Amino acid sequence: MKKLLFIVFALVTVITANAQEKGKEKKKNGGFMTRTGDHLMLQLTSDYWMGTPDSIDQRINGFARGANVYVMLDQRFKGAPQWSVAFGLGVGTSNMYFRNMVVDIKSKTNKLPFNVVDSVDHFKKYKLTTAFLELPLELRFTLKPEQEMKSIKFAIGAKVGTLLSIHTKGKTLLDKNNATINTYTAKETGKGFFNSTRLAATARIGYGNFSLFGSYQFNNIFKDGVAGDVKLVQVGLNFSGL
Repeated sequence: MKKLLFIVFALVTVITANAQEKGKEKKKNGGFMTRTGDHLMLQLTSDYWMGTPDSIDQRINGFARGANVYVMLDQRFKGAPQWSVAFGLGVGTSNMYFRNMVVDIKSKTNKLPFNVVDSVDHFKKYKLTTAFLELPLELRFTLKPEQEMKSIKFAIGAKVGTLLSIHTKGKTLLDKNNATINTYTAKETGKGFFNSTRLAATARIGYGNFSLFGSYQFNNIFKDGVAGDVKLVQVGLNFSGL
């Protein structure tokens, strides 16, 4: 995952620099005008699984979190400069943490096992991480388009993603009495139980470069029949020049 994020960050940096250079000319195309500014959008999220049964929900532990990073192209309506439409490309990640529970994503069973491990050896820290390549689309409003950095802004939109990777990671093995056995890290990968496509609605409101945002996944995280009907909800902070 770290290698993937490094590659994406490098790609984003190159594309953003190129986009900013071209953006200085403010190209006009039909009824739109390309806006100058920072084309990088970064989101730091607090993550929730909506629809999980109590047996799983009570095992979700700590601060589940994620990060999304996109390169966006913003097109302002020439006849209505307060409004614009933006689209882009990026990566969205989510990390769910579990207490004394193992998600067996490599299982050969028909249903995804969520195994309680209170009375056996288990990991002190355990998480499930997903990563999607995403295409976001937004309709944006800027109250003062001539002073974007000192203006109230809001946006509504949607994004579609395709699955890149899923893995679980456990750190520090404990016995049933929570005594440390060793400090090794175990990692497993597997996509078989998860939907390969994600479709979500998005909204955000803020001032200048900063905004609050939220997203709600329409389709199930898991494939039909392998687990409950669970949706990913993300809320958090958004950093963007547009």
